[in-house]
Amino acid sequence: MPQMNRRDWLRMTAGGASIALGGSQVLQAAAGRADAGRTARLPVAAIVTSYSPDSHADVIVGKVLNGYRQNGGPGPDLKIVSMYTDQVPKNDLSRSLAEQHGFQIYSTIDEAITLGTGRLQVAGVLCIGEHGNYALTEHTGQKMYPRRRFFDAVAAAFRRVDQVAPVFNDKHLSYRFADAKSMYDTAREMQIPLMAGSSVPVAVRSPAVTLPRGCEIEAAIGVGFGGAEAYGFHAIEGLQCMIERRRGGECGVSSVQAVRGEAVWEAERQKRWSKELLEAALAVMPDVPDGSFEDNLRPDAPFYLFQHRDGLRSAVAMANGVARQFGFAARIKGRAEPVAVCFRLEYQRPFGHFADLLKAIDAMFHTGRPSYPVERTLLTTGLLDSVMHSLADDGRKVATPELKIAYQPADWPFANAEEG
Repeated sequence: MPQMNRRDWLRMTAGGASIALGGSQVLQAAAGRADAGRTARLPVAAIVTSYSPDSHADVIVGKVLNGYRQNGGPGPDLKIVSMYTDQVPKNDLSRSLAEQHGFQIYSTIDEAITLGTGRLQVAGVLCIGEHGNYALTEHTGQKMYPRRRFFDAVAAAFRRVDQVAPVFNDKHLSYRFADAKSMYDTAREMQIPLMAGSSVPVAVRSPAVTLPRGCEIEAAIGVGFGGAEAYGFHAIEGLQCMIERRRGGECGVSSVQAVRGEAVWEAERQKRWSKELLEAALAVMPDVPDGSFEDNLRPDAPFYLFQHRDGLRSAVAMANGVARQFGFAARIKGRAEPVAVCFRLEYQRPFGHFADLLKAIDAMFHTGRPSYPVERTLLTTGLLDSVMHSLADDGRKVATPELKIAYQPADWPFANAEEG
């Protein structure tokens, strides 16, 4: 697949030309980051559930519109040209922003991608299915965001015009693993460049740690806080982006269990998670309260226990009452001390960690290549779904043969740079 610079892309789309790839057509532009003199930005469609202040639509799309700090400064080489909003709350921002920035809001996802024509008119699609008024699943209490519905509508539009463009899906692929697998399979069949996931893996790390490829991890723990699903996903992705670098790469997970209360400490006695590693992670995290971990941990705080197919045991401690950031620690063979890191998130506007995520999205839209493998998020989507079922079933251990998902990590540069 030959690559193009932005001038070529704009000339191609204006003239109605196309490039064939296996029966469908991919519009992609070369990164060409060294050409600092370019001013053209790639057109992007935003497909969002709800666009209100500080929503994910605001802190991602808002950085395309107004720069990484959302103050009119530098931003990605992208331009929002269309939008679809699934819901319009009373504090909606999308209508005023459309008028201010000159993009159109369409009533269907197909129109947002084609601008009402028979051709693909965008170089990338941002699917942001987070925030808004959506029902919960009856048994597990998972929020049924329409992420698969969004993706299926995008794919249907691609099929209609026989063209595809890169797609980014914010956070986990779906509340239900079967839907996530369907999305993944469709993307592979249609050769849609697909990326998804949390802002945690690309956030500033303190200290600036990336595990060496091929290291032997003896035990690992991720640390998080907040709601079991919405924030649990961030903690799982923080864990996974580190342990996927172990010898052999990721090979999948054979079982999942989520425990609370006394079962947390019984699991520690069984060496299913390590208090030493947990304390190492907390030692590099800010705002940890004084006193013992046991005294500060809330009684209902859940721990997620994962058995990987290669024998590794990993865990996530949703350390409510103790942690106020996301962290990680591991015991590496040959090292005397644990390796620990804090993923530093900015919990006030403009939520700068989303700028790091947007840089990865920007790179994918310009190159047609995901900045990191979507298989990571396919796996973490399945882990989270199983966690929620285990919690709903009083800590039942869940066998996960469907999570035999193997992949190799990618090296994404923004993960290492610590702000001055």
